[in-house]
Amino acid sequence: MKGPVVAAPPLTLRPTGFGVAFLLVILLTLVGCVNYGLSLGYGLTFLLGGVWVMTATQALRAARGAVVTLRPPPGAVAGGEAAVQVVLSGGGDGALALTLRGGPRPVAGTWPLVGGPLEATLALPVTHRGPLTLTATPQVYDRLGLWRVPLPAPESLTLLVQPAPEVGAPPAPARTLPGEGEGAGRTRGDEDFAGLRPYAPGDSPRQVSWRHVARTGALLTRETDAPQGRARLLDWADTAGPPEARLSRLSAWVTELGRAGVPFALHLPGAQLPVGQGEAHALAAQRTLALHAPLPSQDAAKAAPTPEAPNPVALRGTLLALAVTLAPTALRAPVWLSAVVAALLVHALWRTHAGSGTPRPPLPTWLLGLLAVAGGAALNAVYGTLLGRDAGTAFLALLLALKVAESRNRRDGQLLVLLGLFTTSTHYFFSQGPLTAAHTVLSSALLLAAAPAWRAPGAAQGRFGLDRPALGRAVTLLGLAAPLALALFVLFPRPAAPLWQLPVQGQAISGLSSEIRAGEFSNLAQSDAVAFRADFDGAPPPQQALYWRGPVYEAYDGQTWRQVRGSRVSPSVEATGPAQRYTLTLEPSGTPWLLALDAPSRVPDGAFVSTAFQAVTFRPVTTRRRLDLESRPALLGRQEDPARLNFNLFLPQGQSPRAAALGQSWQSLPPEGRVQAALNYLRQGGFTYTLSPPTLPAQDRIDAFLFTTRTGFCEHYAGAFAFLMRAAGLSARVVGGYQGGELNPQGGYLIVRQRDAHAWTEVWLPDQGWVRVDPTAAIAPARVQAGLQTALTRPNATAPLTPSTLGRLRLRLDALQNRWNELVVDYDGERQAGLLARAGLGGVGQPAYLLLLPAVVALTLLPALALLRRRAAPVDPAARALHDLGVRLGEPRAPGETAAAYVARLSAQAPEQAGALQDVLRAYHAARYAPGDPARALADLRAATRRVRRLGRGRAHR
Repeated sequence: MKGPVVAAPPLTLRPTGFGVAFLLVILLTLVGCVNYGLSLGYGLTFLLGGVWVMTATQALRAARGAVVTLRPPPGAVAGGEAAVQVVLSGGGDGALALTLRGGPRPVAGTWPLVGGPLEATLALPVTHRGPLTLTATPQVYDRLGLWRVPLPAPESLTLLVQPAPEVGAPPAPARTLPGEGEGAGRTRGDEDFAGLRPYAPGDSPRQVSWRHVARTGALLTRETDAPQGRARLLDWADTAGPPEARLSRLSAWVTELGRAGVPFALHLPGAQLPVGQGEAHALAAQRTLALHAPLPSQDAAKAAPTPEAPNPVALRGTLLALAVTLAPTALRAPVWLSAVVAALLVHALWRTHAGSGTPRPPLPTWLLGLLAVAGGAALNAVYGTLLGRDAGTAFLALLLALKVAESRNRRDGQLLVLLGLFTTSTHYFFSQGPLTAAHTVLSSALLLAAAPAWRAPGAAQGRFGLDRPALGRAVTLLGLAAPLALALFVLFPRPAAPLWQLPVQGQAISGLSSEIRAGEFSNLAQSDAVAFRADFDGAPPPQQALYWRGPVYEAYDGQTWRQVRGSRVSPSVEATGPAQRYTLTLEPSGTPWLLALDAPSRVPDGAFVSTAFQAVTFRPVTTRRRLDLESRPALLGRQEDPARLNFNLFLPQGQSPRAAALGQSWQSLPPEGRVQAALNYLRQGGFTYTLSPPTLPAQDRIDAFLFTTRTGFCEHYAGAFAFLMRAAGLSARVVGGYQGGELNPQGGYLIVRQRDAHAWTEVWLPDQGWVRVDPTAAIAPARVQAGLQTALTRPNATAPLTPSTLGRLRLRLDALQNRWNELVVDYDGERQAGLLARAGLGGVGQPAYLLLLPAVVALTLLPALALLRRRAAPVDPAARALHDLGVRLGEPRAPGETAAAYVARLSAQAPEQAGALQDVLRAYHAARYAPGDPARALADLRAATRRVRRLGRGRAHR
């Protein structure tokens, strides 16, 4: 029967300070994602959260079965260091940290673990002679240092510290022991053979009788003697000064005579050591000196704490990771800021390459503070604030670089890793595309690969502190965390509203503002950026019907058209055709306009249709938003507020008299005739459509355009036409928005770019209401029928140009981008609710949802647990085969248990398998130690273990 088994103490998992800070970074990024609707940011946040969970499992696996023992050093001398050996058996992949107490100050060491035994040395400074009892506090960490598991403390270790031999001591005195002459008295010496005795530790190999060893196998030592008068006497009376100085001199004499092989005796007050010689006798003498009373007080001179030594290899690895992390910032920040950040990083790299091996000192604190203040002031001058997206991320990059410049120790290095991860998440304010996602994952992997070197300095390998194994472990860790991140990405509740209202300043704008003047839209036409995408239920309308309505400008002061607050009286809307349903994916604009087709009949929740027929949202579009809308042809405003109509007749006094006279000359015509007269004037007046019209004067601007330059863009024609209509007695206003779009055959949706920004005119006609009139189409019909790019070269074209090979490739890439937006970026609370409803879960907070969420999270952890359990097996193939045998039998091999003892224990429990187990032991020894082909020996070992499994029982009985 098996004897009682002492249960191992339970393992306690605790987060480290770095782990708590890591979690705070995750929570902070999660709050940012919730507030700003950064869908892709959720993915990175949950991925890092998965890393936090997986490292907890790794720490437990690394600590399971780990046993730490201490071995004494071969010798310890006061004023020097004692090299205490730290031995760990069992455990898994992680890091071991051990604090040794008992000396003048605690000494700590950290070593990486690779799933096998560890033997390391910890140098302990000793200041005083005498016995010194050491205690150790071991802890196991995961590779990143986020979690720690305290291990049982090993048995305390007592050292005997010898007094330090005096440097430059005079020769030992020539005094010998008193004797009666040759033959009268003899003592141990090296002159004459006196006999054989059993070997004692410390005997010189030259004294061993190797003839008797070869004959009998027993170690015997030849004993010699000499006349007693030849043995030297080391006496306390031959020294002077304080007791410790006298002991130091005696220690030097003992060392001198011991090396020379001269027999000696030692006489101290209260202790005498008889005559002897050899290493054992010298050690006994040093022990006598070390224990001489009174012993010095160990508390007399407590040493000051030693500052943590810099880790240049770890700093280089972290610098490389931070350089990759900050690379996108250099593309959008001011050039001077990018130069300062690069200079600080290069200076930090220069610090790690010192000829003496010691890193150069960091920049002084006063200089770093001056750079922070100056940089903040310069950024405030550029952006007008230090808050918001552009200014905030630029200032964060500067602060991160300044922290790099003053980093000194492990705490600073771990803080750099955390700041780098937080900076990575801020890139989603600018883009959530696939390239940004790939870059953030790469940056996170590099930062996680650099983190272990700060916890265990021995983990940093390679010239740049990042080697392939470190990167492989980081990628594996992210891969293990990916299933959990995916589950949380899909199921984590997505709030519909931000937690607080803080505008993301600097957000990319659509180009449409609350006021326009000549030149605004022509600037937009040179931008190829996407404004929004439109996906129709069915075939999209023709190009000439694609007028995407934005701001409506009704106030005119002679130079600028501005929006005004809408009338309190709602105009009439009379539908004249079927509804057209479509989905808009709006890029961030910072404006409230939803850019619906005329006239919107249904808008999303949180939006409304203004009295100027604009689809407006209460919350500006600061992130990419996906919206479902509905529009239909209609008569707009046949019943309109008379005050509004009168306001839209106003013209500033004294502005453009010639244009005013021209419009007034048409007042005798019917309303439709006045519109046609103005269009005919534009068609027949020799006007030109161009992106680079000449600058118009502030005074009489419309006259200069209509009668002098005759060259302009859409805003020139729309503004001039509205002026003419008001002069002719018709209410008119300018409408801004977009016209047309590029059909992507890869996805069947429209791409509306910034270059498609357009302005047209609305004229109020009796019995018709507000009628859209596009005077630009009278000059360049291709602008409406074929798009801007075609209109600039072929103004009368009726169809867009066939896209080139490069253009088709861009459309393919845009289709991928659009699909990415649908699946990832635009996954918000509304789409989550729809997904949960289709899955039969009701919604967030419903009982089915509450039951499914923990179940799914648990399932995502199973593959990681299985992989970590498999990786807990020993690295050595032979040891792994023996480990697998224990798994099959249900009897694991104990930490530190030899293979022979393990097999003997199994044989005692299952005698019927003793023969097969002995075959396993022989095959194990052959695989581990025998010369020859190891592959063949390993094959024999595996075959032997399989035979054990087939014998009767699959589990040894207890």
